[in-house]
Amino acid sequence: MAGIVPSRRVRGTPFTPGVQAAGAKAYTVYNHMLLPSYFESYEADYRHLKEHVQVWDVSVERQVSVKGPDALRLMRQMSPRDMDKMADDQCYYAPICDHNGGMLNDPVLIKIAEDHYWMSIADGDLLQWALGLAVGQGLDVDVVEPDVSPLAVQGPKADELMARVFGDVVRDIKFFRYKRLAFEDTEFVVARSGWSKQGGFEIYVDGSDYGMPLWNRLFDAGQDLNVRAGCPNLIERVEGGLLSYGSDMRRENTPIESGLARFCNSPEGYIGKSVIEAQKADGPNKMLRPIAIDGPGDLPHNALGWDVYADNKQVGLIASAVWSPDFNTNVSIGMIDRGHWDPGTVLNVDTGTGMRPATVKEKFWI
Repeated sequence: MAGIVPSRRVRGTPFTPGVQAAGAKAYTVYNHMLLPSYFESYEADYRHLKEHVQVWDVSVERQVSVKGPDALRLMRQMSPRDMDKMADDQCYYAPICDHNGGMLNDPVLIKIAEDHYWMSIADGDLLQWALGLAVGQGLDVDVVEPDVSPLAVQGPKADELMARVFGDVVRDIKFFRYKRLAFEDTEFVVARSGWSKQGGFEIYVDGSDYGMPLWNRLFDAGQDLNVRAGCPNLIERVEGGLLSYGSDMRRENTPIESGLARFCNSPEGYIGKSVIEAQKADGPNKMLRPIAIDGPGDLPHNALGWDVYADNKQVGLIASAVWSPDFNTNVSIGMIDRGHWDPGTVLNVDTGTGMRPATVKEKFWI
């Protein structure tokens, strides 16, 4: 397979030397940066993640920093999430929407100070949207991408590894909360969060020069824990219903269609409110659902999505699908039309290599 040529448009990360030395076998490009896809294999990485501990280079989760007297005003406009309830040490999952209620991104927000927020973004140029809103309204706020690169520690042994590097105080961090913890001559925001259901942390490494020293410290401390380099795992994330912006949902989808209604609770006049509130009241015409696809685990690569049918009529699209060794089925996430998304509904999926029966599930697998 052809490689990816580095350039100023496709950047490495502060941890790229460690990732390369650990034997990443493939990469994707995410926010103009390199993101590993797997190391040993999808299934071997999946099994290790569920049993041990991994260190993930997720620098691609770039930060959009919004700082200044009008920071909260801008954040209230951008997201349907109620910002006024956010504690000083809290992280929020927050949809960001356009004027039609379409999702532009689904970052994790971090409240750095009363007048300062980081948006840890999914794949998408959210900085330009925030900057345009700020400049267009003359808001007193700085919108920049700081030199902050997240490093995730995920898996059932994550607490033990992190305690060895940062001290037992990490064990006290609650889910989607953070503490500022010392490392060498600086400190990092360390949050209990991450793109897996196995538990763990994200370390917001402020300053590229600290990247490899932290990487090496974690691996030195975790040798007896069977620590390995890893990355977000397709199998584990679909089992857990962790959504991928740009794949499972896009700008043409609202948070309500994406199953995120509980995060649309702001009383403010946020952008796209009329559409989102109407869908909350009347229900959407389509919605993301967990779907089990029958047959063996030899599905082809699902790059463009698979059409879903009921009675020879297209009623949806599956964007993410993969064989689950633990649940002995093909797990998937699909955007399904109203009237066909109830649990137990049997549909047909055109996988490109033939039709397969599939069943809408009540909930995700983990």
